[in-house]
Amino acid sequence: MTALFQTDFKDMKLAGKGKVRDIYDLGDSLLIVATDRLSAFDVVLPDPIPRKGEVLTKISIFWFEQLKGIIGNHIIATDIEKYPEICKKYRSELEGRSMLVKKAKPLPIECIVRGYISGSGWKDYQNTGEISGIKLPAGLKESQKLPEPIFTPTTKEEVGKHDQTIDFEKTKKMIGPDIAEKVRSAAIALYKKASEIADKKGIIIADTKFEFGIFNGELILIDEALTPDSSRFWPKSDYEIGRGQKSFDKQYVRDYLLSIKWGQKPPAPKLPEEIIKKTSEKYVEALNKLTA
Repeated sequence: MTALFQTDFKDMKLAGKGKVRDIYDLGDSLLIVATDRLSAFDVVLPDPIPRKGEVLTKISIFWFEQLKGIIGNHIIATDIEKYPEICKKYRSELEGRSMLVKKAKPLPIECIVRGYISGSGWKDYQNTGEISGIKLPAGLKESQKLPEPIFTPTTKEEVGKHDQTIDFEKTKKMIGPDIAEKVRSAAIALYKKASEIADKKGIIIADTKFEFGIFNGELILIDEALTPDSSRFWPKSDYEIGRGQKSFDKQYVRDYLLSIKWGQKPPAPKLPEEIIKKTSEKYVEALNKLTA
């Protein structure tokens, strides 16, 4: 299957290129295209993952619909027939992996909610007993469910640099106290609702990253939502406290990169075909389980 590593729509204005998404400025709206690029440890890998962009887009659309009662989102259209005429010649590249969205002003932070202790949060807890300045109970084990979900934002660094964990006081200084309170409240409410939905599908959402923006003076949910790229999805049937978990996300790739002792700085190594194939399968499995 052909994978899409990048787009090159010369008659449209490229507004930005993220780790995964190419964004085009259409004047009063943006066109977001999810490529099959994959990043790990904040570095874009040289090998695309077939179907990844399609999976991310379909999962995001699913969640935007499920969660719109909590907060508005940036979607205008996902049907290419409803896109501006200039987009339609690129149908083959846009089909199933694109969204026409509102031109919101993104907040300069990543809004992470953790319901379980894992990853960098587990490391921070082992060192300090805290995550993002939040004191947690003593004696927690790896992958344990937290008493309540916690909001642990980070900075938003350039591609290739690691985002930095910040506490809530720093968050308030960066985006203002009123917006910070709204973002924390919305992010935790979104996580709780999504976790309930996923639980019924046999998936634990250990943690997730939301992005918010301001549109016409209102806070809205933007970018992607609760995908395998922005979240840790664990199969409920295999969950066990006290160890790392199997997952439906790119942890499979992270584990491989850790096993070869890559230094987590560009350039990233090429991935074996088997790792690419298995990763693609995990993304598709997550989509099928969630939307079945």
